[in-house]
Amino acid sequence: MAKKILLADDEPDILEILTFNLEAEGYEVITAKNGNEAIEFAKKEKPHLIILDVMMPGTSGIEVCNILRHTPGFEKTLITFLTALSDENTEIKGLETGADDYITKPISPKVFISKVNSIFRRLKPTATQSLKIGALEIDRERYIVTLSGDDIILARKEFELLALLASRPGKVFLRTEIMENIWGNEVIVGDRTIDVHIRKIRQKLGLDCITTVKGVGYKFDL
Repeated sequence: MAKKILLADDEPDILEILTFNLEAEGYEVITAKNGNEAIEFAKKEKPHLIILDVMMPGTSGIEVCNILRHTPGFEKTLITFLTALSDENTEIKGLETGADDYITKPISPKVFISKVNSIFRRLKPTATQSLKIGALEIDRERYIVTLSGDDIILARKEFELLALLASRPGKVFLRTEIMENIWGNEVIVGDRTIDVHIRKIRQKLGLDCITTVKGVGYKFDL
């Protein structure tokens, strides 16, 4: 079955060219021309990936992401921003709402498709499906984290980052390792992207289990 992608952008030309290339790659594409349509179609179609332009009229992409992340059933849906903005504060705000990736335009269709393919490749299950460390349990197959029996809601990239660090407690993961494993070589993210996700994980877990090794990376130590 083809993966279903919801693409929301207020520029018809962008919608047309990206839709053409996604469908040529074998994806099923639903398009929305504004934020309200994006919310409506997301709830109706339940896409595997949602790509949102940040600066849409009315309800912005960031607002759409925030609304969906607080809608049951969308806690772990892949959400990526597509934007012409290069402002770091805007990127951080988007990531803090629970976005998984951030793609800056203009972007060639070929590179865009490569990034989308990369996102789905990273969803392949790992050999070890469950990790249990003390009161913390990470179920990689179902994307569920529990702490002392209580479910902890993490966005997909937050989950993948926690699972990576917890897979080898005490090991210091370099920032380059984290970027490669979580975002892949084909997605360009800055150091602040990792920092934002780490901060969100710490807040949601309420545990001092991720240590910053200044100038190097992070390690899990519960």
